[in-house]
Amino acid sequence: MEDWGPRSRLTLLLDHFGAMKDTREPWRVAYPLREVLFLAVCGSLADCDDYENIVAWGEAHLDFLRRFSPFYHGVPCADWMAALMNRIDGALFSACFSAWVEQAWPDRPDLVAIDGKSVRRSHDHASGRRPLHLVSAFATRRRLVLGQEAVEDKSNEITAIPALLERLDLKGALVSVDAMGCNPAVAEAITGAGADYLLAVKGNQPTLHAEIAAYFDTAPEAELDTETTLDKSRGRIETRTCVVSRTTGWLNADRAYPRAPRFPGLAAIARVEAVVEHRGKVTTERRYYITSRPLDAKVCADAVQSHWAIENSLHWTLDVTFKEDASRIRTGSGPINMAVVRRFAFNLLRQVDDKTSIKTRRKLASWSTDYLLRVLQCPDR
Repeated sequence: MEDWGPRSRLTLLLDHFGAMKDTREPWRVAYPLREVLFLAVCGSLADCDDYENIVAWGEAHLDFLRRFSPFYHGVPCADWMAALMNRIDGALFSACFSAWVEQAWPDRPDLVAIDGKSVRRSHDHASGRRPLHLVSAFATRRRLVLGQEAVEDKSNEITAIPALLERLDLKGALVSVDAMGCNPAVAEAITGAGADYLLAVKGNQPTLHAEIAAYFDTAPEAELDTETTLDKSRGRIETRTCVVSRTTGWLNADRAYPRAPRFPGLAAIARVEAVVEHRGKVTTERRYYITSRPLDAKVCADAVQSHWAIENSLHWTLDVTFKEDASRIRTGSGPINMAVVRRFAFNLLRQVDDKTSIKTRRKLASWSTDYLLRVLQCPDR
């Protein structure tokens, strides 16, 4: 086995896999957990999306795998691999992932988006199991998954977000969450983690939404800061206007309105209006936000736009390139553990310094072990 250096992300990856507790009796272990997890990540990097393909790739590249670990008995069959992945504690594996990210990329992120995503075909009608729903934290500037938390369905995101925040070091970050997370408990969890929140306000907070909308309709110009941007792409013209007010005392008043939610440290409110011209039609959409950071309009507009990277860069890539929505892995902890494996692979692939797409990088990793090693080492840009 080769020495990859004390600071290598590959070394950190193997160290974290080695620290995972294996509950099997040692004398019965033919395929160590560390080796199986490493095989799963390498296979996922190399364009394999199910156990059968991962095992087939491992059998074809056993010499490469043995550069990192003995693999005395080769690689397990697909059924055996599925059985082991089903037994691994999903919460423990997710914590392993977050710890690896924190060590491999120690710089604290400045903008973090939190959003949920369902793995649609992971349901099991026979056992009454719903599709896996994962809430992820995504560093939008670095395009890096920081962690994830599994929940039963989308309605439980409010309880999942605080649990996710407990595992992450987000001090000083601005954390954006869509309307599902517009809740005082979520806001308190974010500020309690030493970060600031930027929460979208929609119909799940109808009174708050109406109050903020009414304020911007009549607010004096002296209380407002405005930033306008223009985007043109493929015949589509979008004009976005962000208006921010740091006059929030009326929302923090004891009797702003009956049963008003209390958001800790509320410092500013914002309205983002998007006017889109496309094929002779003009549409207008207004969205409202609250934040615990006294942002100016330019910074707020950038943060709001940055939030969508979690949809466009992460969720879209997982569904289209990694075929996550089509995954039929359904039993035990398999769905969440393989979802975490995909996020290991996503982070490594995203950091490679070349001009190719994630899809092409996976193909290259499957064709060339030299390229795969480059992905695993993942040097800083």
